[in-house]
Amino acid sequence: MSGPYCIRGTVSLPEAELTWRFTRSSGPGGQHVNTSDTQVELRFDLARTQALPEVWKRRALERLSGRLVDGGVLVVRASEHRSQWRNRETAAVRMASLLAEATAPPPPPRRQKKIPRGINERRLRQKKQRSEVKRGRSGRGWQ
Repeated sequence: MSGPYCIRGTVSLPEAELTWRFTRSSGPGGQHVNTSDTQVELRFDLARTQALPEVWKRRALERLSGRLVDGGVLVVRASEHRSQWRNRETAAVRMASLLAEATAPPPPPRRQKKIPRGINERRLRQKKQRSEVKRGRSGRGWQ
């Protein structure tokens, strides 16, 4: 691996808390595919980690609840590349970006603004003109 993967700011994925598992990739291929374990499964125990601040951890557990298995473990798989090393890189980057997105602060609340009267009047005027055009297309009044 090429070093620590930054989640956000100074917080990065701790190597000691990552669990790697390697299996054979699925799909077509020659002799190389049948003998090498290139698919990578990266596991990170989000519920028990000490690397994330408590607020981030709570936020990530809430946002990633659909993806978590075994009581708070986040799993990422990668099998796009033929080499195990590149799949490891892909899985680690994917894990870091998932955690960065999940721990991001919520957006500021939307403040509702009053719609200006002119916009409403213009819209209603256009609707009335359009309905007059459509009413004029009907066969009524023709003899």
